[in-house]
Amino acid sequence: MKKWLGKTILGLFGWKISGSVPKELKRMVMVAAPHTSNWDYSIAILSFWYIGIRMRYFIKDAYTRSVFGFLFRASGAIGVDRSRRGNLTSFAIEQLLENDEMVILVPAEGTRSRVDKWKTGFYHIAIQAEVPIVLGYVDYEKRIAGIGPVYYPTGDFETDMAHIEDFYRDKAGRYPEKYNPSIY
Repeated sequence: MKKWLGKTILGLFGWKISGSVPKELKRMVMVAAPHTSNWDYSIAILSFWYIGIRMRYFIKDAYTRSVFGFLFRASGAIGVDRSRRGNLTSFAIEQLLENDEMVILVPAEGTRSRVDKWKTGFYHIAIQAEVPIVLGYVDYEKRIAGIGPVYYPTGDFETDMAHIEDFYRDKAGRYPEKYNPSIY
């Protein structure tokens, strides 16, 4: 159903889908960027559904507790209370370590506004859970969304982030002025 929904909606709006994840990969951190509007994230999720990825993502718990909460939860949302001091990175690591199959989707910018640098929780999650980072993307200029390379972090933060930055350098969100491709 999700595959059909992703294909149908994206097809109606003229989006193309690219890439795949190797079938043997069952646990991973997936980055979704750029994230300049709710549409960027929605298009990314629809493209991942079409590709066949069953991912989970964190969202304000107000959304999952709303009248439409069942839709968010069905799409993979995990509601989190952002007013409570907690460590979302540790929670994500725990989820990956406790499950044989788990894809955690992370909007690495952490906001729809322009940022000087990305949040690095996705990197630390991947290192500590010993899983690869899958580079998901949306590119409004080309009207293409999907999966880029699977990256296995080495533990050399500077080198790893430079490789990731190279991939995202030419991607454009819905509002290009809100996207900073210099990620670290």
